[in-house]
Amino acid sequence: MADIRSTADSVFRQESGRIIASLIRVSGSFDRAEEAMQEAFASALASWPEKGVPANPGAWITATAHHKLIDAIRKEQTRRDKQDSLLYETETAGMSSEPDFQEASMHFPDDRLRLIFTCCHPALNPEAQLALTLRTLGGLSTPEIAKAFLVPEPTLAQRLVRAKRKIQEARIPYEVPPPNRLPERLGAVQAVIYLIFNEGYAATSGTELVRNDLCAEAIRLGRVLCEQLPQEGENVGLLALMLLQDSRRNARVMNGELVTLEEQDRSLWDQAAISEGVTLVERALRLGPVGPYQLQAAIAALHVQAKNSAETDWHQIAALYEKLLEVSPSPVIALNHAVAVAMSAGIEDGLKQIDNLGHTGALDQYYLFHAARADLLRRLNRCSEAAAAYERAASLATNGIEADFLKRRLRQMEAPQSKQ
Repeated sequence: MADIRSTADSVFRQESGRIIASLIRVSGSFDRAEEAMQEAFASALASWPEKGVPANPGAWITATAHHKLIDAIRKEQTRRDKQDSLLYETETAGMSSEPDFQEASMHFPDDRLRLIFTCCHPALNPEAQLALTLRTLGGLSTPEIAKAFLVPEPTLAQRLVRAKRKIQEARIPYEVPPPNRLPERLGAVQAVIYLIFNEGYAATSGTELVRNDLCAEAIRLGRVLCEQLPQEGENVGLLALMLLQDSRRNARVMNGELVTLEEQDRSLWDQAAISEGVTLVERALRLGPVGPYQLQAAIAALHVQAKNSAETDWHQIAALYEKLLEVSPSPVIALNHAVAVAMSAGIEDGLKQIDNLGHTGALDQYYLFHAARADLLRRLNRCSEAAAAYERAASLATNGIEADFLKRRLRQMEAPQSKQ
């Protein structure tokens, strides 16, 4: 039974975004789609131990979920004796045919991309847009998303409920908007795709640092977005950024332990992804105007093009972060800029900037703030201060591998003090 549950969990992680998107296309209802998918997975746990795991478990769960959804719609139609007001297409579309979308939507044949644009409707506030897409398409739990947003779990849950209700009451269509309406949603769509990637690249919780399924899904969606809107420089920059970051995946964890960028074995980096990413960066910058994803991609390109850590062009990275602060100011970007300053102009200068950020309190619950400060203090041999910062960072880290790394650093800083 444990193996069956493990298989079902694996299918959920890899296929839930695709399944839920297709169910929402059929029903037009987030709640109905989620209920049908949950019932399908429950059926799998009941059926597979007796009948065996099917050859294609993802297809089995998809078909079962669609049947359960259609059965639920039929029962409600029987009660009401009329077409359900939330049904966007007839059940005869079933599993084998595509619905009759508006002309603009026909250019976006991917259910998941339609779902992102629906979630990013301007009638929803930005926080709700991101939370709803990560919950439905990214397959993230409410606690995971709450941690990503640095908000209490009940607050995040309320946002999700309100967002779903808004889509239902405002009858927001399940479609990609026409070209003249794309700009008002494109930024939110890009942000959602990147957040999905980030959750895969550095999972907020659990015992694994990387969720390859989420990284692959975000990159796939980024490619679709570039194919449909190839002249949007930020689309190209976003895809380049994800490819360049993902290229380091195989070197980031060794023997179950996190390896910092500085210490990674660069021979393990994916050279094909790097080559494609660098080419895309150059194309993105030519397209202009330069936005935050293009700038972050340019920074990532500088990291992966360095033969070793010592050859990293930190001066150029610091300059790019300074530009990024102008385009998209945020405490996290200011923190990254401070680290780049430390590595280019001097550790003391960077630490001073980080301490100034600390006075605002904006990053007090952000473990990477304390981890970055601890690292600079370690480099200055201020071991007791570094230990305190590492301890604070470890207490805030929610991913097991990252927390273990910080605890190892903490022990290293405490060792010299114990000898005194």
